[in-house]
Amino acid sequence: MSGLEIERKFLVHKKMDWKKLASNCSHIQQGYFAAVNTVRVRIRDDKGYLTIKGPSRTGGLSRYEFEKEITLEEAQQLMLLCEPGVIDKHRYLVPFGEHTFEIDEFHGDNEGLVLAEVELGSEDEAFEKPDFIGMEVTGVRHFYNSHMRRNPFKLWRDSIPEEYR
Repeated sequence: MSGLEIERKFLVHKKMDWKKLASNCSHIQQGYFAAVNTVRVRIRDDKGYLTIKGPSRTGGLSRYEFEKEITLEEAQQLMLLCEPGVIDKHRYLVPFGEHTFEIDEFHGDNEGLVLAEVELGSEDEAFEKPDFIGMEVTGVRHFYNSHMRRNPFKLWRDSIPEEYR
């Protein structure tokens, strides 16, 4: 898959039971390579992916993305070449209205952080927000997975409101 990725990102209210709405859950591990653009390898359950993301010109709302499925063995071998700071999370898919929210529950040094993303067809596309969706963090670098591998949530968790940590 390649093309323009348009997504908005939000913190998730901790005390709301959003997991019961999930239609799917998968375990994701991803590592990053030193590069000008964001280059990552991802293992999602038993599949591998290589992804390259370009810079955002719209405050984090949209950017070019290239993604290709690779074998699990290739992904495991590439993980050995990644820089320190593997991202470990569970991703839940929660259908709501006309969209599906991808909710990431992070583990390890990012334990306690829960983020929701919704992919859109255009930057001004309207969408319904479920009650568990909170403060928008689209374009805030702290919440980029590639940033959290070097600056994990455990170091800055007190900087966000308590209902999200």
